[in-house]
Amino acid sequence: MLQGKIALVTGASRGIGRAIAIELAKAGAEVVVNYLGSEEKAKEVVKEIESFGGKAYLSRFDVSNSEEVKRAIKELEEKLGTIHILVNNAGITRDALFLRMKEEDWEAVLRTNLFSAFYVTQAVLPMMLKARWGRIINISSVVAFTGNPGQVNYASAKAGLIGFTKALSLEVAGRNITVNAIAPGYIETDMTEKLPEKVKEAFLQEIPLKRAGLPEEVAYLTVFLASDKASYITGSVFHINGGLYRG
Repeated sequence: MLQGKIALVTGASRGIGRAIAIELAKAGAEVVVNYLGSEEKAKEVVKEIESFGGKAYLSRFDVSNSEEVKRAIKELEEKLGTIHILVNNAGITRDALFLRMKEEDWEAVLRTNLFSAFYVTQAVLPMMLKARWGRIINISSVVAFTGNPGQVNYASAKAGLIGFTKALSLEVAGRNITVNAIAPGYIETDMTEKLPEKVKEAFLQEIPLKRAGLPEEVAYLTVFLASDKASYITGSVFHINGGLYRG
């Protein structure tokens, strides 16, 4: 399905990013596994991809640092050639009620979850424009639409990705480049595992399907959007949340 394509997944050492990297590789893409702090986890992703005959490459850089991004993308282009598929997945949380939120925590979340999409996409896009083919998939969140107490920074960043997706899709559609967003709900990841049990139970009560989603379920949708089967879909947001939000 994706043979001959090179994909870059940011924040791919764990959780949703890990699942996306693996499923893209299963679909035939060569995958660049971006990470920052979790080198061992990133190596495990590469090892798993290689175990079924796939190709994967490690790329350590801080997506929130524009200079690091430019340097890393240039090196990847020189080594691998055109990056055809970009999944902006990297994200962090720094939760606090708004009146107690520190400025550095506001900035850290915006830079990692939103600014990074600007930095990485702007570095990769010229390759796609030249190739006249590209897939950009931004991983947003249900909280971009519902909000969540204690996550004004996170919700703002994820909502920003929606506007980013819709506007950019209009600029690049003429070059056969699609830009879409996925807004996952409650997915079983390291990030959600840290939530108190009472919070988890409250989430599950609100989900019509009465269960958390799996990272692989987000990955399957990502692979579809990266393929030619989704060539007439752009500027769209896909909700995958078990019915938690039905906008």
